[in-house]
Amino acid sequence: MSQFVHLHVHTQYSILDGASAIKPLIKRAKALGMPSLAITDHGNMFGVKEFHDAAVKEGVKPILGCEVYVATGSRFDKKRGREDRGHHLILLAKNLTGYHNLAKMVSYAFTEGYYYHPRVDKELLRTYHEGIICCSACLGGELPQAIMHGGVDKAEAVVREFKEIFGDDYYLEMQLHRSGDPRRDADVYENQKRVNAVILELAAKHNVKYIASNDAHFIMADDAEAHDRLICLSTGKDLDDPKRMLYSKQEWLKTTAEMAAIFGQTDPEAMSTTVDICNQIECYSIDHAPIMPNFEIPEEFGTEAEYRARLTEKDLFDEFTRDENGNVVMSEEEGLKKIQKLGGYDKLYRIKFEADYLAKLTMDGAHRRYGEQLTEEQEERLKFELHIMKTMGFPGYFLIVQDFIRAAREELDVSVGPGRGSAAGSAVAYCLGITQIDPIAYDLLFERFLNPDRISLPDIDVDFDDDGRGRVLNWVTQKYGKEKVAHIITYGTMATKLAIKDVARVQKLMLSESDRLCKLVPDKIPDKKLNLQNAIDYVPELKAAEQSDNPILRDTIRYAKMLEGNVRNTGVHACGTIICRDDITDWVPVSTADDKETGEKMLVTQYEGSVIEDTGLIKMDFLGLKTLSIIKDAVENIRLTKGVKIDIDDFTIINDPATYRLYGEGRTVGTFQFESAGMQKYLRELQPSTFEDLIAMNALYRPGPMDYIPDFIARKHGRSPIEYDIPVMEKYLKDTYGITVYQEQVMLLSRLLANFTRGESDTLRKAMGKKLKDKLDHLKPKFIEGGRKNGHDPKVLEKIWGDWEKFASYAFNKSHATCYSWVAYQTAYLKANYPSEYMAAVLSRNLTNIEQLTLYMNECKRMGISVMGPDINESMRTFSSNAAGDVRFGLAAVKGVGAAAVESIIAERKANGPFKDIYDFVERVNYSLVNRKCLENLAYAGAFDSISDFARCKYFGVDLRDSSGITFIEQLMRYGQRFQTEQNNAQQSLFGGGEHVDIQRPVLPACADWSQLEKLTKEREMVGLYLSAHPLDDYKIIIDHMCKTQLSELENLDALKGQEIAVAGMVVGVQNLMTKTGKPWGKFKLEDYNGGHEFALFGKDYENFRKYLFPDYFLFVRGRVQAKPYNDKELEFKIISMVQLQEMRDTIKEMIVQLPIEEVTEAFIHDLTERVRESKGDTLLRLNVYDRGAQVSLRLFSKSHKVSLSQSLVGYLDDNSIHYSIA
Repeated sequence: MSQFVHLHVHTQYSILDGASAIKPLIKRAKALGMPSLAITDHGNMFGVKEFHDAAVKEGVKPILGCEVYVATGSRFDKKRGREDRGHHLILLAKNLTGYHNLAKMVSYAFTEGYYYHPRVDKELLRTYHEGIICCSACLGGELPQAIMHGGVDKAEAVVREFKEIFGDDYYLEMQLHRSGDPRRDADVYENQKRVNAVILELAAKHNVKYIASNDAHFIMADDAEAHDRLICLSTGKDLDDPKRMLYSKQEWLKTTAEMAAIFGQTDPEAMSTTVDICNQIECYSIDHAPIMPNFEIPEEFGTEAEYRARLTEKDLFDEFTRDENGNVVMSEEEGLKKIQKLGGYDKLYRIKFEADYLAKLTMDGAHRRYGEQLTEEQEERLKFELHIMKTMGFPGYFLIVQDFIRAAREELDVSVGPGRGSAAGSAVAYCLGITQIDPIAYDLLFERFLNPDRISLPDIDVDFDDDGRGRVLNWVTQKYGKEKVAHIITYGTMATKLAIKDVARVQKLMLSESDRLCKLVPDKIPDKKLNLQNAIDYVPELKAAEQSDNPILRDTIRYAKMLEGNVRNTGVHACGTIICRDDITDWVPVSTADDKETGEKMLVTQYEGSVIEDTGLIKMDFLGLKTLSIIKDAVENIRLTKGVKIDIDDFTIINDPATYRLYGEGRTVGTFQFESAGMQKYLRELQPSTFEDLIAMNALYRPGPMDYIPDFIARKHGRSPIEYDIPVMEKYLKDTYGITVYQEQVMLLSRLLANFTRGESDTLRKAMGKKLKDKLDHLKPKFIEGGRKNGHDPKVLEKIWGDWEKFASYAFNKSHATCYSWVAYQTAYLKANYPSEYMAAVLSRNLTNIEQLTLYMNECKRMGISVMGPDINESMRTFSSNAAGDVRFGLAAVKGVGAAAVESIIAERKANGPFKDIYDFVERVNYSLVNRKCLENLAYAGAFDSISDFARCKYFGVDLRDSSGITFIEQLMRYGQRFQTEQNNAQQSLFGGGEHVDIQRPVLPACADWSQLEKLTKEREMVGLYLSAHPLDDYKIIIDHMCKTQLSELENLDALKGQEIAVAGMVVGVQNLMTKTGKPWGKFKLEDYNGGHEFALFGKDYENFRKYLFPDYFLFVRGRVQAKPYNDKELEFKIISMVQLQEMRDTIKEMIVQLPIEEVTEAFIHDLTERVRESKGDTLLRLNVYDRGAQVSLRLFSKSHKVSLSQSLVGYLDDNSIHYSIA
């Protein structure tokens, strides 16, 4: 039997066309005894790196290729519709040169040739043909198409042209897919037979070799049906569509025997040639040492040429193979290997040049940070770090990072975070301004970041404020060149629920049934990975669906299992960015994506972030951190309201008493990292008094370490003793009260107790964190023996090691905890000292999240800060603080009011003073930027309330005395436009006349008033929430006293399991529906002050409660949280009773008010009397006046004055913190 190699193979990276996952594909090829396998995805090289690595690992020779689309003319022609989509062509890289040429062509296909598909053209094929093997491809190739539609002469011309381009590396390709299905065979098999016959003739005539292929799109024959459904997804067709695209179902990874059964007897050469091609493919790696971009060093410092003239190779050898103190630490052979790995002596000159400039910048920064005279510890640390950076070949990396961070701060007005992750352990980074926390002061370790014993690229992630991140990226692109900067691709896959939905759609499974299946999939499965098979094993209803008698339902589960995990689309990594020395396409293929900020095309690598660094490209993470934007906004608010410019990065604020008081009282809502309810509880217990306390809490407040928090708190307050196994351990455990909290503490103590080296201590950290038993077994004897030599008891050392093993997997990176604790502290400092300015910034940055916005507005209320609606004379663009310490809604927060309109209104107000009334406003506003919709929405939102002495509804009223039907706001706008025209005419008149304009002002219309609910509904439509009041205010007393649960809490029923609870709210949406069996059911959404929840009612519950399902009904609902009747693993809120809040309020018989005697003043008696008279009703009012000191109380009630629980009365009691209850 002839040997055979598959040279035309699609993986799942032929998106929604190939169904083969790479690792199972290669394992199958290996199991079939195939020595090699190709990857030829449609138009891209997305999977090439993953394929290369997996094949090498399995011992299968990888053949890297692509089935490109070749434009019929130039790749720049994009006008002729479908006929310009391009013909298929197989390109295979013979060697590393071929790989780079293939990457170039595939990149240009995206950047220059994209039209329906990424397309190359003959010009690119001629330019980059070296090292490439070319095959004529499937029926979609130019040669088969010429045979089918143009005749033999045209086909011969095609062969001659490709032979002229590729020479002996051009091969003709034959396929034969007989399915037995007449429709499929008519489209594919019959055409393949016809094409193959001509190919054999052309091969003989033109002396061109030919191959057999199977155009593999899936792995096993049994995968054909799943693949068929995948094609339906990609083409947007249903499975039963007679006109849909069909494959032959023969495109699996056939065995050599199966291929021989097709070609072995008639065309054995077609099979053996595939092996010949395989033998021509060189074994090469597409990985590379780091390709460091060149940083431009000022000429006054020196030049690389000067370094080359001054330094010998011996000088470089000595410098790069010794430690920072000049000691020889490796043999000559090891030294030569190291130099070769760094790129040879030629590269070393550049590294040395950059390292010296880095050292200069570092020492300049060190004197700014530490003062003119450095301590011995500081000098030694910087010397060590600079030496490691140099001898690992990374000085250029740090020069680039410090440069764009400097530009962000000094040129672009962008806030930069203090650092994140392990980079904060570098003192060099601190001196360069890359980070803002002194690592020496906080025991942050450099080798946690860069370790010569653990060779890996430096990884500095940088936080920028949300608004500025794009500006920094643009600056980097401009500086290094757009061909040298790219984003990183991501791949979206079919998750479990999406696979079910996708397959259900093409099979026409009912939508309700598809939704039911998806809802049965749990969010997580205990101790197992979430996938469909595990979900089926876990949920009986899914198992029943898998075994259902309904073939559509059964097949939906079957094929969803097979397609789950398939690549479905591409995206762009949120923060990963590549900066390269050369054009990125010199090293890896790129594609394109739309920049969301600019709308322009940007380069995106075709390899994802987990493997991109292996190719030598340098990845940096540019992250947008909303908290930095909040801090920046707050600082600007303070400047505007207080006239003070504070330096929030000044570390002297670290001992501010007000900030620690805020933490100790748990008032952290709206601050960074410390705002959860659980954290607030622990903060109140801890009473943090130092920054180190905050760092420790940040590190401990996670699953696992959280168990240590009570002991940590008890030790701080002396309730538990602070003990050290060995007294010298106090040096590194003192700040955490004897508890090991950080990975860095383990590293430092291993050095202190057992003389571990820096590298060994980092290896220990990694081994303990990842539970690497072999490494731990190797290191433990060294630790015990090293400690014994230092005079420590081996039994105590054994205990310490055991404690470390238990806790080290939980221990946190102190560098990261310290940096983010500093950001958190900055937010707490601002909240404690500039509350309204800070909360205005928090609200502005959460404008689109109504749930968060409501939470923060409630926090403002708790702080005594009024959040007032938009005001035309006081509002800025976003939320702002005023002189009185209140927060004002921004004008841009009003729906339909554009940024340009807002800026023009504010500019006019600043230039010519506040608007006196609505007429003054319409006379001065710029109508080229402010349109009628803008004015209407501002009126709805109440922005004109302060300059109007009439109700908002008047703006939209039509005067009953006016037959024109024009609203008042339209009349105002017309008046304003005419006024400005007349004023302009008067100013330009030849005869003067001044600026006085005499035009009749519109008259306020006589029209009906809105109800309170109408007014509030309009207000909410404009700003997203109720501001001036809330529709539930009349029932607030019931909600506060009778509903212990908020509607939003129903999203997490686990905490309420088994409880009978009451909730209340306003109905904001209702749907009356029918099941597929014709039974009525309904859904309704209820909203309270802080959120909402959607309820579903079926059967008798729907019949009993449907009378309440109307929008704007106010309901009080009782129910029980219990297991679902058909799935006891899930909970439901079972409604027991429902009543209107009005009826509920009428059942309240008594209101009991608790009055301390010291509060009973004449002013109070007067105010309370007024509220009681305003609130006449049927509820008995009882007063309980008490004197706590004398332990005397007096109970009073009025027979003549009964009250209603109005907002006026209840609000007055709440505002004055007077306790009351109802019965």
